Order: sequence, then structure tokens, then C-alpha cells
Amino acid sequence: MSVAQGSTDPRIERSQAVIRRAALIELSEVGYGLLTIEAVAGRAGVGKSTIYRHWAGKPSLIIDALETLNEQPGPESDDASPTERVERLVRHFAEVTVDPVVSGCLVALIDAAERDPELRRLHHRYSAQRRQTLVTAITDGVAAGDFSSWTDPELTSLALIGAVLYRRVMTDHPIDPDRIAGLIRIVLGGPDFEQR
Repeated sequence: MSVAQGSTDPRIERSQAVIRRAALIELSEVGYGLLTIEAVAGRAGVGKSTIYRHWAGKPSLIIDALETLNEQPGPESDDASPTERVERLVRHFAEVTVDPVVSGCLVALIDAAERDPELRRLHHRYSAQRRQTLVTAITDGVAAGDFSSWTDPELTSLALIGAVLYRRVMTDHPIDPDRIAGLIRIVLGGPDFEQR
């Protein structure tokens, strides 16, 4: 049976999904420095050549795998307010960081980015792309008057994501997703927090 031109063979898609998940589990368990293509291949039950057929090497495999790990939520409806979009995005991040594979990968990537210039560039680009959705929602909130005109969307996105990440990586207790609305009020302000 042939696959239509331009479409991907479902068997290849399944194989790639297994390899990506194996790479993330391996990363969370051993860290980036000890992760090898051989170990990922063994965990996935494929040959190394299968991995190299689809990815240039370890950095590209890890970044590609991360893309599938944390799929951001889309708007539940076209009329979601910027505040609702911000809350949904930050809550989603808080929820996925509770997964031990995700939190293990976060720690491994932070460490690896300090040691490997290529991975640092890939990781920073990946993080900036992921955060852009939140920056856009905050920017829209400023334009709509939901947030103060002096709000810096980029800095605010870092403050929100940074608080969640700090609680997950640096403390014994990840932030409760139900506290995200309060975090957003503290960072973005409201009637009681307006600049005087």
C-alpha cells in the first residue's frame, strides 16, 4: 500500500512519536549530558539509523520532542478575553510542569543550556517561541484596556512563567493551578494595584 504524495506514512508517525517520548523520558532520567542516541534507540525499540533518518542529532531530537510535550491550549472560543487567554496559558504551564517527565526535562535543559552553546541557542529560541503566545495575549490585554498601559508584555510573561517555573524547580511544592488567577492579579494588577 502506498502513501499519497505529501502525506506521512502513519507507521513513520507512530515510530517518531515513540522515539520522541523515549527521548524525553531518557532526558528526564539521566540528563542531557548522559543522554545518548543509542539509549534512546534502545528505549524506543528502534535502530540508531532510524533516529538519524529523521533528526540530525541529539539537540534536534530533544527540541522536536519538546514541541510535542507541551502543546499550548488554543482559545476555547473566539470571544475569550485577553485575561482569560493569559490565565488559560499560565494555568496550562502550571499543570504540565507537575508531570515528572516535564519537570525532569526542564531541569536537564537548564543545566545543559549552560554547558552546550548549540543547545543553549535552540533552547532559548524554543522558549521564546513558546512564550510568544502569552506575550501576544498580554499585548492584546493592554490594547483592550484589560491591563494597565504601562504593562510590559515581555517582562510580564517572564514574571508569570518564572513564578511557576521557580516553584516547580526550586521548591518542594509546585504551584497549585487554582492559584494562577491570583498570581495574574498580583503581576498584572487590577483596581487595587493600579499605578498611582
